[in-house]
Amino acid sequence: MPRESPILIRIFKEEAELEVWKQDAEGKFALLKTYPICRWSGELGPKIKEGDRQAPEGFYTITPGQMNPNSNYYLAFNLGFPNAYDKANDRTGAFLMVHGDCSSAGCYAMTDEQIQEIYALGRDSFLGGQKSFQVQAYPFRMTPLNMARHRNSPHMAFWRMIKEGYDHFEVTRAEPHVDVCEKRYVFDARAPGNASTPLTFHPREKCPPYEIPEAIASAVKAKEASDERAFAEYVNRGVATAPVKTGTDGGMHPVFLAKLQSKSLFGFSSANSDVKAPPGPLPANVNPPHAPEPQITTAVYTPASTTGAAQPAQSTSTLQTIGKWFGLGGSQAAAAAAPAAAAPAATPATAKAKAASPQPAAASSAAAPKPAATPSPPLKPKPHGDIAQAPSHEAPAQQAPPPAALPQAPSQQAAPAPPPAPDVVAASPALPANSFEGRWSAVR
Repeated sequence: MPRESPILIRIFKEEAELEVWKQDAEGKFALLKTYPICRWSGELGPKIKEGDRQAPEGFYTITPGQMNPNSNYYLAFNLGFPNAYDKANDRTGAFLMVHGDCSSAGCYAMTDEQIQEIYALGRDSFLGGQKSFQVQAYPFRMTPLNMARHRNSPHMAFWRMIKEGYDHFEVTRAEPHVDVCEKRYVFDARAPGNASTPLTFHPREKCPPYEIPEAIASAVKAKEASDERAFAEYVNRGVATAPVKTGTDGGMHPVFLAKLQSKSLFGFSSANSDVKAPPGPLPANVNPPHAPEPQITTAVYTPASTTGAAQPAQSTSTLQTIGKWFGLGGSQAAAAAAPAAAAPAATPATAKAKAASPQPAAASSAAAPKPAATPSPPLKPKPHGDIAQAPSHEAPAQQAPPPAALPQAPSQQAAPAPPPAPDVVAASPALPANSFEGRWSAVR
């Protein structure tokens, strides 16, 4: 193929590949080279509005005026988005390119070495007389298997439409002529043989009468019928569907992913071992596609207090309720026995001091004052919860001595305790909190 012969470019998002086709001496296009795409952004599907980070899909025409040798991304050519179809469907956006620097925000980004080759091929075709070259951008290779995998996508109607242009190129190996009417693409249309006026298309208006050359129409129809049979077979076999959205913000060819040695999202070990390394080094600012950060719910752990007042109140409330059913008050004494048993190393002197206290305020003064402190009136504990409503004869069993005062109980400076009364509740043995006796002491 001559160096200055016309070119045509096809782009496939999912495969992250850019193909350059060149016209041979017979006027047919032949594949010259396939370039791995370094980066594209967004999801599979067309660009809808400015700022959605979507790389365009569809058919675009590149003229010499769209070539930019002074790009901030080394070299670039503008895709010409929005085209007539995009404008007819009110899609917005601008300055969407194929460029270098491996960085994309709605563009197809190559390495600088790759875009240098592609840019040169386009420049040479213009020098050879080509007025413009066509870029066909697809979500994936439009095979029956891929169509079946993506059959649940909301973009399927759009993809079936652009597949017509894909099929026209596949069966003819010639650049399809593209028009837009009724807000849709039309391929290789020409005026009927008996038409007296030139064929004119308006993107938003009704399509005029047209026809497709018989050789192209019959070949495309046969291919579409074959593809539909294969598609139906894949669906009947239950081929797995691809996710509509991946959340990874675009893609990157596995050869670049492997070069970055990233294993956070993709299984690069499955990449073909015969894929050659990409030309040239990757830029330092390359940002590979990555999964979104998972939503993590953090549970706040609050350590349980060692004091008697911080014990769980569920069992106490239940026993109190049972005691009230039977008109008994022993449930609070039984519930208070559990925190008393859990208290660290209660001494006999402490138990005697508790038993001899006739009022709730006296329980807080069971601990002896510090030797250096001046005697002061004991402070009454602040009542809280169910304890404030307890009868006075049950208070000694509920009031647990403060843990900090327990080691001072056997001190010689503590006042001698009178002998315990023979039938006080506090002198009864403490039962385990979850034992059968502890649970049902309220109804005995």
